Amino acid sequence: MKKILALALALLLLVGLAACGGGGSGGSGANAPAVNSGEEPQSGGQPGSDAPSQGGSSAEGAKLSGKLELIQLEDRDPSILRGVRILGNSVGSGDDINGKASSLTDVRCIFELNEWVEFYPDTDAEYALRVWVLKHRDDQAYYNDCKFSDLMPNFANYCDLHYPADADQPDEWPWGAFYLNPDDCEPGFYDFVFTYEGKAIAVLQTRFYNTGELSGKTGPELEALMHE
Repeated sequence: MKKILALALALLLLVGLAACGGGGSGGSGANAPAVNSGEEPQSGGQPGSDAPSQGGSSAEGAKLSGKLELIQLEDRDPSILRGVRILGNSVGSGDDINGKASSLTDVRCIFELNEWVEFYPDTDAEYALRVWVLKHRDDQAYYNDCKFSDLMPNFANYCDLHYPADADQPDEWPWGAFYLNPDDCEPGFYDFVFTYEGKAIAVLQTRFYNTGELSGKTGPELEALMHE
């Protein structure tokens, strides 16, 4: 009889322990440790910024047109930039995409990684202009209030634009140039954000291809890629 009672008590203890062990599941989780999903946060908001964290490279969001989208806000004047010529030293020629006149609506917007990109702006501002190169964002309104710095997410490069007064022929000399190193940057869609005195005044959506990917393409083929 004693053996039976002992076995019964042992069974009761085992049942009680099993119930305690399962009590954590289904609770409120208020005191549960945070779980790291392993996913990187979406690019977009600067550290400390209230801007929505949306954006990053998006083939669907980028619509190449060769047109600069001017930012019309009360605290800035986009008319400081009347037009721009953008050239590259690897792709195209003076008979096609490298021969475009200064414009706001028909600007070269396709390039290759490792290709030097040169800027010839039509402006009265000899200083305080800069071009920021960032991975394309679907939420373009982000640039309206963006505080630009080299700590911002998806920052690829920047280029200060200064009137080349010291050049022998300043009107034929680029105001600034840059390239994207394929060791650091991927092919895809990028935004050229033109800023004046630190505030965005225009955005040009662009696309960078792998080095050599555009070699051998004709002028019409390049133009078609610029408006796809």
